[in-house]
Amino acid sequence: MSLVRHVKLRVPAGAARPGPAIGQALGPLGINMADFCKQFNDRTETMGYEKETPLTVQLSALTDRSFVFDVRSPPTSYLVKKAAGVDKGPESPNADAPVGFITPEAVYEIAKVKNADQHRWHLPLDGVARSVIGTARSIGIRVKESEDDQVTEEAAAAGGATKEAGAADGGDKKKKGGKKGKKK
Repeated sequence: MSLVRHVKLRVPAGAARPGPAIGQALGPLGINMADFCKQFNDRTETMGYEKETPLTVQLSALTDRSFVFDVRSPPTSYLVKKAAGVDKGPESPNADAPVGFITPEAVYEIAKVKNADQHRWHLPLDGVARSVIGTARSIGIRVKESEDDQVTEEAAAAGGATKEAGAADGGDKKKKGGKKGKKK
């Protein structure tokens, strides 16, 4: 009973059905799709996710045609869009005209959900929050305290620590690339 292959799937919570999407990934491995769907739906019911929430599944296929799988949290972009009340991001993100806004509290809650995954236990929560902010920015959603406040991205991620740290070291960032010490 050794490992054949790892497979990553994106499956809706509580609504997995044997079909082309799952079949193309599991069929070549000889895994019973109906058995996987039943086990997945049973597990996601107890996890508390809304039905049809897309979840990432890391499945390990074994040589005896059995399998083990790990259900991970929804994609960050899904959680950010849900928090902002946006169905779809823009075709081309524009920093001057964001599609929606989320609060630092929403960023913190999303970071807690993402940090609960087994493969992220070692990451600090503020680092995960900064990643959430980056994902939000890439899909045209900005972080704001309220409708009247200005955008507070770094303050939301680290509670203001990022700005203070930048001021303490002079706020200069070193340029990457090029030859050091040589000018033309």
